[in-house]
Amino acid sequence: MFTVTHQAAVQIAKAAELSGAQGLGLRIAAKITPEGDIEFGMGFDEARIEDMEIVCQAGVNVLIGPKSWEILKGATMDYMELAPGQFGFVFIPPRQEEPTPSGGGCSAPGCGSGGCGSGSGGSCG
Repeated sequence: MFTVTHQAAVQIAKAAELSGAQGLGLRIAAKITPEGDIEFGMGFDEARIEDMEIVCQAGVNVLIGPKSWEILKGATMDYMELAPGQFGFVFIPPRQEEPTPSGGGCSAPGCGSGGCGSGSGGSCG
């Protein structure tokens, strides 16, 4: 299972609206670097048959492919203040108390440090 917090879903919906990507899901990719760190990437995309996980939360779909699923299984995606006045997406692995900054953006205007704004999500389609 992969969890998207309500706050993260709200920010994803707002980024989709700002970038004209309504109706698309947020694809999350994750890979382990040679140093053993996890690197993340995000961008709006259409769902594919091979997607292992499609999470619907507060009106947004999050898409995860099979290779990334092995890394993200059991994790939580949140949106929080990383430093005073700086907001971003974080991934919290299972059984870890400190969030890991995403290191990626959602490829939408308004995303990244400074945040995507706030809004409310509709229903998943």
